[in-house]
Amino acid sequence: MKNNQFARLFADHKTVLNELQRIHFLDDRVGRAVTPAGTYRLLLRKAFLKVRSGNELNSKLKNYLATPDTDLKDYLDNDRPITPNVFYLVALQLFDFLVDVDYAINDPLTAMEKMQLPVIEASGVWNKDQLLDAWYLLLTTHTKDGQTFLDQLTNQGYFASFYDLPASRKPLFFNGKAQAVFDTAKLIRDVVYVESSVDSDHDGKRDLLKVEIVRPADTEKDLKVPVLYTASPYNQGINDEAGEKATHNVNVPLKEKQPNDLSYQDIAYHGDGISLPEPRPVSGETKQATETFSREQSYTLNDYFLARGFAAVYSAGIGTLDSDGIQTCGDPQQTEATVDVIEWLSGKRQAFTNRTDNIAITAWWCNGSVAMTGRSYLGTLATAAATTGVEGLKTIISEAAISSWYDYYRDSGLTIAPGGFPGEDADVLAIETMSRMKSAADYQLNIKDFFSRQMKQMAQDMDRDSGNYNTFWDARNYRKNMKHIKCDVLLVHGLNDWNVKPRQVEKLWQGLRDVPVTKKIILHQGQHIYINAFRSIDYTDIINLWVSHELYGIENGAKESLPNVIVQDNVTPETWNAYHDWSEPDLAKTTYKLAAGKLVITPVSHEVQSFKDHLPEDVFNRYATHIDQWEHDIIEDQRNDLAENRLLFKSQPMDGDTMIDGNVDIHVKVAANRPFGMLSFQLVDYGEAKRFNVSPTPIHGMDLAYHWREDRLREFTLANFATPFKMISKGHINLQNRENPWKTNELKPDQFYDVDIELQPTFHKLAAGHQLGLVIYATDFGMTVRGNQDLRYALELAGCHLDVPFKK
Repeated sequence: MKNNQFARLFADHKTVLNELQRIHFLDDRVGRAVTPAGTYRLLLRKAFLKVRSGNELNSKLKNYLATPDTDLKDYLDNDRPITPNVFYLVALQLFDFLVDVDYAINDPLTAMEKMQLPVIEASGVWNKDQLLDAWYLLLTTHTKDGQTFLDQLTNQGYFASFYDLPASRKPLFFNGKAQAVFDTAKLIRDVVYVESSVDSDHDGKRDLLKVEIVRPADTEKDLKVPVLYTASPYNQGINDEAGEKATHNVNVPLKEKQPNDLSYQDIAYHGDGISLPEPRPVSGETKQATETFSREQSYTLNDYFLARGFAAVYSAGIGTLDSDGIQTCGDPQQTEATVDVIEWLSGKRQAFTNRTDNIAITAWWCNGSVAMTGRSYLGTLATAAATTGVEGLKTIISEAAISSWYDYYRDSGLTIAPGGFPGEDADVLAIETMSRMKSAADYQLNIKDFFSRQMKQMAQDMDRDSGNYNTFWDARNYRKNMKHIKCDVLLVHGLNDWNVKPRQVEKLWQGLRDVPVTKKIILHQGQHIYINAFRSIDYTDIINLWVSHELYGIENGAKESLPNVIVQDNVTPETWNAYHDWSEPDLAKTTYKLAAGKLVITPVSHEVQSFKDHLPEDVFNRYATHIDQWEHDIIEDQRNDLAENRLLFKSQPMDGDTMIDGNVDIHVKVAANRPFGMLSFQLVDYGEAKRFNVSPTPIHGMDLAYHWREDRLREFTLANFATPFKMISKGHINLQNRENPWKTNELKPDQFYDVDIELQPTFHKLAAGHQLGLVIYATDFGMTVRGNQDLRYALELAGCHLDVPFKK
């Protein structure tokens, strides 16, 4: 194990004493203790929560070694000195590390250093003050189970006696973070219906939005709490069968497009101009909701904070079960409906107790501060809401989020599927998340015909045939409005996420450079996953530090102490590094030229190389059925069934570890034998090595508080066997969109054209001895249409190069 903690705060001795007193580790008995050994015994007594008498404590202490030849009971009974070796040998046992596996009993400090576990800088025999400093640091240090020692004690019930604290003394903060002093057995669950500022189903009434609220019982005692708000179109269920039926066939030919001379102004979205119905009249007011629910489709990060003085709010939004409207797949109406919930939480919009009585209810229990959380579509709506500048939204924690829907379903004039979902498109996702279908009477009698017409219109507007950027996609481009962001931003994304690709977060990160808000980003080696239960990084603590500051206003230095950029290393397990920036615009790039099979600095090759796109029918059908096999064969540097369908170039082995940071740019001089065509590119790391498994390895269950819900502790581990290569990044372009994605150019057969493309951004370490590879081909079986057409492409190598941003 290797510990990476970014949210642990340094505390001076005065702060240590104050905070230990606040959480009752420092009380009168501990204060009166004369010797360090006596003090240590009292601290341990408080940490052994399951014992009720001195004899039981003595039995527990005898199970711990204080030195290689003395158990902890005998050591303390003899009032022997507390030294770093004694303290940290016991600490490793308290943290559930295994002797002779994780550490040697005669050298605990070496193990602490190897696992990056912190120790106080005090050698020799400790005095009482040094012991208390060490105990404080111990409480904030991660154990083998991936949580702090204090969280480990929390899960055993340490804070149960704090549940009855008066509301005036809650929440409680330690080391800058909110602690679990709220009784999750008494959480209050309310349902309200927020009146939105859209009428997406055109029924002449503002859409009502079902909102589910989970809040601490202490809010009934005049405690106002902030909100973690998750806008999830999946929250009320999805329609898998309807979505599957609507999925598009991808075994269709690429088509020639008619040239145009469009500018961005010709296709820019300027609003729909639809007038809004008047608000509903208010028939009365109340503070008590009349509807509840038994179990929300929760997010475990929100669950963690429900024990720590935050409310969790979920809304599926327009077009979902028990709400009005229709699903629109990311358009301004969906953004507005998402924002409307924030406006209600901050006291600027009305909601009702049910759909018919018009009895208004306010979020009287909320302090007006909101953070949005969630991954994928959930994080997407958080990003969308942030770009409106809505008041009350203090921060977003946006994970694997879309910042422009065009980049999700299209790429440079091509229709592109999100990884793993060939044939999905905006209309398919709208149908899948239109959970109003689950209410037979509501759907069949009120909305089915209108929704069907809207889906036909969406299919036309999204223009799957051309793949061009148009007004439909411009309306769903949140990056246009980044200048309006007022809240602080914490972004999380997988560098191997080919569903919501890394460009989505990198372009947002770049656009935020000139926006006067605090921004942080965490890049991990996963695909489309959550990382809030990873053992090797204190992600939950990072978020706790962040939201304690953003939503409660605690001056804990979160903005200053957390690194701007945290990146998980792709070579060494359990390693996370801090950086000042990612994908720096002025980072110098190394230029590689293309020669026969090689990436070279010099000389320039004047050779013309070509490849085809057509495959024999049996080979085509095999790859269409087994995309994983195609993904392997397209970059394998051995001759296979795709050898004539690609060009492969490799650099010399790297002299040392080399980091690629940001966007790799490619310039090719290419000709096609037809008046249409496409190119695809993959950047590859070639070199025999044990690489991370594709998915993190489950370790065991992990409690989120005392007698509360669980998450699953996980970690990326190395595969059992070495592999010869790994794809780093990829990119695609329609050769008729050489200038931009909305302008279609003519493509004359067999004429060479200069084409530039930017691959998906990355942060990737090429280990010493590995080679950088570039694979150029056409049909991407996992993402593009698969026409299996008689297309041939030729490259003038003298006119081709790639520019790689190597980080020094």
